[in-house]
Amino acid sequence: MVSLYTNKYRNIRKTWILFGSFLIVVIGIGWVFSQIYGNSSILIFAVAFSTITSVISYWHSDKIVLAMHQAKPVTMQNAPELYRIVENLAITAGLPTPRIYIVPEKAPNAFTTGRNPEHSVVAVTEGLLEKLDRSELEGVLAHEMSHIGNRDMLVSTVAVVLAGFISLLSDMFLRSMRFGGGRRDSDRAGGAIVLIGFALAILAPISVSLIQLAISRKREFLADSSGALLTRYPDGLASALQKIASDPTPLRTANNTTAHLWLEDPYKEKKGMWLHKLFMTHPSTEERIKALRGMKV
Repeated sequence: MVSLYTNKYRNIRKTWILFGSFLIVVIGIGWVFSQIYGNSSILIFAVAFSTITSVISYWHSDKIVLAMHQAKPVTMQNAPELYRIVENLAITAGLPTPRIYIVPEKAPNAFTTGRNPEHSVVAVTEGLLEKLDRSELEGVLAHEMSHIGNRDMLVSTVAVVLAGFISLLSDMFLRSMRFGGGRRDSDRAGGAIVLIGFALAILAPISVSLIQLAISRKREFLADSSGALLTRYPDGLASALQKIASDPTPLRTANNTTAHLWLEDPYKEKKGMWLHKLFMTHPSTEERIKALRGMKV
């Protein structure tokens, strides 16, 4: 399907922009820290650290995300229906069959990861398999296959790793200052650099959320529509979204860095909070269902 591939080159550009931004931010933080502590080796460490992290996130980000959610691989032998659905959708979409994983969670949800279609992974929770019928499951899996076709997975998965490392750096700095780290220069320049360091450390987690927001919302609408075109049955995904959103079971392994990967926002209990609405990684379920119900295929 042509619609699955419209964002290929744009998302490749996004990936390299994300890598470049990460390198600049980490090196910038490293320079500020080196000035605060009066140690130029910190800057050298920051350059080496950012380079190594970028390489690791490109080649191994999928493994990191799967490990974070304790996902286990499945085969045709131990999950034949799930495997056949994914295989049939891959053939229809003209994509390689992704590796399939199951997350040991009772909350119904799913995500896709991997650096390209040839190294892609579709992961579903146990709860998804238990609570959806076949047409709903096909709708969810078609949505995830559309992420693969649109090359969304690498950008989203790399964002998890890079954003997590930036948050870790900011946390390390704040802890070191709390326990008396840093030089105590009385001059204005030294004080200004310390203030910049605090600002970077505080703003880094916010930038993480903004990165995820920029990546997530539009790609969910696109994956919904292209997934519905893949199955020719938008009501299947619409019904699945309704069930997933209304299910009260918490996703135990949910965390802020991977929230944008999931089909549906894993923080259901926070949906009514104004701050969570401001930083939602997904469009509202009502909007998504309305768009699907209005599709003509």
